[in-house]
Amino acid sequence: MTRRRVVVLFGGRSSEHEISCLSARSVIDALEGDDVEVVPIGIARDGRWFLLPGPPALPSESGRMPEVVADMAALARLAGDDGTPALVLADGSRSAVDVVFPVLHGPRGEDGAIQGLLEVAGVPYVGAGVLGSALGMDKAMQKALWSAAGLPVVRYLVVGEPDWSDDQEGVLTRASDLGFPLFTKPASLGSSVGITKVSEAAGLPAAIATAFRFERKIVIEQGVDPVREIEVAVLGNDDPVASVCGEIVPEGHAFYDYEAKYLDEHGARLVIPAPLEPALASRVQQLAVTAFTTIACAGMARVDCFVQDDTVWLNEINTIPGFTSISMYPKLWEASGLLYPDLVTKLLDLGIERFEAERAKRVDVPELHEGAERS
Repeated sequence: MTRRRVVVLFGGRSSEHEISCLSARSVIDALEGDDVEVVPIGIARDGRWFLLPGPPALPSESGRMPEVVADMAALARLAGDDGTPALVLADGSRSAVDVVFPVLHGPRGEDGAIQGLLEVAGVPYVGAGVLGSALGMDKAMQKALWSAAGLPVVRYLVVGEPDWSDDQEGVLTRASDLGFPLFTKPASLGSSVGITKVSEAAGLPAAIATAFRFERKIVIEQGVDPVREIEVAVLGNDDPVASVCGEIVPEGHAFYDYEAKYLDEHGARLVIPAPLEPALASRVQQLAVTAFTTIACAGMARVDCFVQDDTVWLNEINTIPGFTSISMYPKLWEASGLLYPDLVTKLLDLGIERFEAERAKRVDVPELHEGAERS
């Protein structure tokens, strides 16, 4: 049996660099075996790509959060200029690539940028395409599309940095009209980076300023209190399926923020499966799949919802969710009967399946003209 050569891309230029490295380590550990050759490619904070000698070290091994550094690593790039996807090193040497698993969270990794590069290089890859990735990253656009499709979302306001600079009082008034509590968040970041829960009007200007530290467009959305945070993992291309539902129960934190997710081991409880009535759980699962298809997603995504009594709202979608062995996405599938190594293999298969299906529809201009002449 031919070994599958898998490039795992991680690191990147976003504020979620370290989380990407943690996720990648779990993916690499799951892939290692006789039938797969893993090629770890780390993207440094300055955007350079490096072929690394091994996976990133865990905090328990190094005493610090992992990151991609250039020490003793070879510069690398991907290319498909001869019709065969390949990894090219600085010395010009080439080696074939079967599929890429981008484990990149946040801007320039999860937002369609890397996906566009892989499309141009002609390389199969795991996850959503350019459009689905871009929409999945932009909370403002995904909410607009979901609303247009009749899907339930909480009331929200999109604010650009020029809007805030020109009319702070108007923004504060419109935001306050949504009702408190509110959440302010950068429109295109994940891992709860830059998010603030605002309980009263006095705290709103500082919260908005915090969100604008990270991005020029932010979302201010109505908080639902009390609320349950329910998450569903979705898997598939043309016929996606949903996992069992899971519930995030923050402990000692106002909400499931960055610290609760990654720094405080007791910051939250993950309850899987979530204690929901069967009919309500089914409704959440169906909503998650519809949210997935509405933004043209593919491969994988984690859909986050708010539930209050029998009412459900979509919160957001993550097209490259956290992938550590204790992250919600793989844990939801494990509870649904799909173990972590099998999940990773399934995602590789889905990436190649989508690539082959789309390649079959690509017709270059000479072929198109020849067909017209024959008809």
